[in-house]
Amino acid sequence: MAFDRSIKIAPSILAADFANFGAECAAVEAQGADWVHVDVMDGHFVPNITFGPATCAAIRPHIKGVMDVHLMIAPVDPYIEAFADAGADVITAHLEAGPHIHRTLQAIRGAGAKAGLALNPGTGLGDVAHLLDMVDLVCVMTVNPGFGGQKFIDLSAKIRDLRAMIGDRPIHIEIDGGVTPQTAPIVAAAGADVLVAGSAVFKGGSVEDPAPYGANIAAIRAAAEAAQS
Repeated sequence: MAFDRSIKIAPSILAADFANFGAECAAVEAQGADWVHVDVMDGHFVPNITFGPATCAAIRPHIKGVMDVHLMIAPVDPYIEAFADAGADVITAHLEAGPHIHRTLQAIRGAGAKAGLALNPGTGLGDVAHLLDMVDLVCVMTVNPGFGGQKFIDLSAKIRDLRAMIGDRPIHIEIDGGVTPQTAPIVAAAGADVLVAGSAVFKGGSVEDPAPYGANIAAIRAAAEAAQS
């Protein structure tokens, strides 16, 4: 994974056809997705249950680029090795998920993956400064985690503060929640470069008719790039 601050669109398979994940991953990549985002939920840290390491391992052969795995689970540490072995390029853990986030980030990097740190909407940046040299990505949640299709929470001030805090470090700022062509410019202008989008990418299309995926990705990218420049 080479680092740059260009806009990257990461469709969330939470909005894909659960019966056809491999083909869905291939389809969104063919239609212009930069990363594929996998939302892992445990029914404990968040009020929903989704995927585990076996799903990641199953879809990995269908993903040519980056598999971005977002762990909305607690505890995190016992599962890091399994997700790394399943082929995750990026493993993101929540600051709120446990008392020893520094150790968690160390373990992610030790397993050979890029380390991501996720922040819920109500979590401030006070603890992040002490972790910046441990992370490759900070994910700012712009919805409360647990379900797709929620309304975007404007945290542009938080994103701007984070961007200033990061400075020239090679750390991505990822936004997860309510990203559309209307909200993408808000977060891109504030400093985000990785945009996770679920329903906004997958709406209107299918494996049999993937062209809408491409149109949706292009619309989000164009809106974000216009604001970024």
